[in-house]
Amino acid sequence: MTGWLATLRSTARLMVGQSDYDAYRAHMAATHPDAPVMDKVQFFRNRQEARYGGKGGSGRCC
Repeated sequence: MTGWLATLRSTARLMVGQSDYDAYRAHMAATHPDAPVMDKVQFFRNRQEARYGGKGGSGRCC
């Protein structure tokens, strides 16, 4: 049951544009073990800028 709830939570977050920090950390540990890992705040800001065109972007999503 907990696996199903985790999947549901992850899906809901992706639907509103919030990426999964735990998946990011697992990916970094598996594929880039020597690279620095963003903390939750940095990760959220990075994903927000990527989605909405933060630094140097148009400030639009479409």
